[in-house]
Amino acid sequence: MRVKDTATQNWFDKGGSAYALFRPEYPAALSRFLADTVHHRGCALDVGCGNGQLTCQLAEHFARVVGADPSRDQIANAHRHVNVDYICAPAELLPLPDDSVDLVTAAQAAHWFDRPSFYKEASRIAAKGAVIALVSYGTMRLAPADLQERFDRFYKDEVGPYWPPERKLVDSGYADIDFPFEAMDYPEMAIDRAWELGEVLGYISTWSAVRRINEAGREDILEAFVHDISDLWGDPTRKRPVWWPINMRVGRL
Repeated sequence: MRVKDTATQNWFDKGGSAYALFRPEYPAALSRFLADTVHHRGCALDVGCGNGQLTCQLAEHFARVVGADPSRDQIANAHRHVNVDYICAPAELLPLPDDSVDLVTAAQAAHWFDRPSFYKEASRIAAKGAVIALVSYGTMRLAPADLQERFDRFYKDEVGPYWPPERKLVDSGYADIDFPFEAMDYPEMAIDRAWELGEVLGYISTWSAVRRINEAGREDILEAFVHDISDLWGDPTRKRPVWWPINMRVGRL
């Protein structure tokens, strides 16, 4: 089935299952780095875990990992791992004991939190020497240049007005996010993929701004983008390079 012949809502009307299918996986180097920052590898907590992408990677380095997310839909579609337990809970009210967690992470999620409340909870559950890491990945990059140009116009001009204000923190690489901890250095990393057109459109379908476009009845914006990007892409099964820079704020609790 050709992408051009697919109804727009087939790409842009998805829930937690789309996150599980289309959100890009973090490089293994990220979880290794985070594990190396802590004194003990007993328990890690991934807050706002979504479908558990980082959660399950951390499970390769910790005796136990807890993934917490307020969305039951996300938890229902989360990846499973023998060392991972999922709980439905918000970042601001974490049902874990005091002094019980060696690493607290929030991947592509902290910009949605009530961060003062989250930081208070993170400090409460933190064991001695625990680390907190806020991870984000920036705007998707495409090649060749004509794809990037059309995507930039879509992202900045057409979708831009529908992004919630919190998105600015992601665009800045969390440089402007409030972070009341002494910052630690981290190595340069990126998410690198080779994707077909359907995977790119599936990923875009997970954006909060796309949900707002649908709610506003402006499916024409999405239809025009699908038409243009399909023409530029060519064979929709052809894999093209896609990447995202990874940004972090890391500190000791």
